[in-house]
Amino acid sequence: MADHVPFVVEDECIACGTCEELCPEVFKVNETLGFAQVMNPTGAPEEKIQEAIDACPVTCIHWADEME
Repeated sequence: MADHVPFVVEDECIACGTCEELCPEVFKVNETLGFAQVMNPTGAPEEKIQEAIDACPVTCIHWADEME
């Protein structure tokens, strides 16, 4: 499903780096901006992305199609 991609709610992100640590193929913390970004939404299997979503301490990562 093309719309099943992760996104980060930037205002809620604390730039802890957990998502990048667990799934660096998809997430990157932008130190300058102060939040994580999705750099390659299809860079890892959905299960690995979900692991990073579940580990986020402020739950600011979601699947785009679940937010509609």
